[in-house]
Order: sequence, then C-alpha cells, then structure tokens
Amino acid sequence: MSKEKKVNTPQPVLTYRRVSVGDLDRGRRGKHHDLVKGILQELKIASAGSALEIPLADVGGIGLANLRSAVHRASTSEGFSIETLVDERNFYVWKRDSAN
Repeated sequence: MSKEKKVNTPQPVLTYRRVSVGDLDRGRRGKHHDLVKGILQELKIASAGSALEIPLADVGGIGLANLRSAVHRASTSEGFSIETLVDERNFYVWKRDSAN
C-alpha cells in the first residue's frame, strides 16, 4: 500500500461568529410582539362572553391577516383558543367558549 500524500486545502475565511445553540432565545418575537402581548394580557382577564374591540387604525399598519395569525399563534402557545371577527373599522377577538 502506498502512502498518499495529504493535500492541504485552504480553509475558507470565516465571516460570522459562532455561538452555542443552547444560548439562543428560541421564542418568537416578531414585529407584532408588543401588540399581541397586550391583546393576550387583556384576553386573559376578559370576562366570559366579552370581546376585545381593537381599532384597525391603531395597529400600526399591520395587515389584518398577519395580525390575526399572530394572535392565533400566541393564544395557542398560551393554551387557550380564540375566535376573531372583523368589520370595516375594528378587529374583535374573544376567548372561545370551552364547550365548543
């Protein structure tokens, strides 16, 4: 068996710093985080049968589909179900009746 000569291949120049995956915050904190956090806090203390009325003009240009998705995603991660409704001026959200 002949000995093969190792060819030294140049190492690529590293551009980015390496960090441990265990040190990363794996939570989702999108651009709607503060708005959604406030909505969920109020939903948690809302009485049964009442909905939050959120004026669409006050949501900072967030599209309705994105807002609705963010609120649903956050409520699911908090362990409760919601329902939503929208009209021309407002977004309504309430806790789903546990019987449903």
